[in-house]
Amino acid sequence: MKNNLIFSMIFLLSLLFFLAHTGEADITCSTVTMKAAPCVTFATGKATTPAAACCSGLQQLAQSVKSVDDKKAICRCLKGSAKNLGVQDRFLTQIPTACKIKVGFPVSTTTSCDTIQ
Repeated sequence: MKNNLIFSMIFLLSLLFFLAHTGEADITCSTVTMKAAPCVTFATGKATTPAAACCSGLQQLAQSVKSVDDKKAICRCLKGSAKNLGVQDRFLTQIPTACKIKVGFPVSTTTSCDTIQ
């Protein structure tokens, strides 16, 4: 009886831990900022092509995505930074194609991050 009670408590605690962590992104804004920083010169129109460091950083970021919440977190971080840095949408939208990266959502300052699937 005592073993069943202990097992039940461990099971419930594990379940609560799992549920508490569901729906949270594993990717932080500081990681997104660090990986995307080399893209700023192109995204603001100061360079004619994205730097190699831009493409490799975004490729690493894309490979680290494990969930929809990760995609939403990346979108929110990028949108927040874009406003502060003077990013121009006409350049930003070109980055995935120029870097040959499949993002899985439209890259734009007007993207609604909450609708990303």
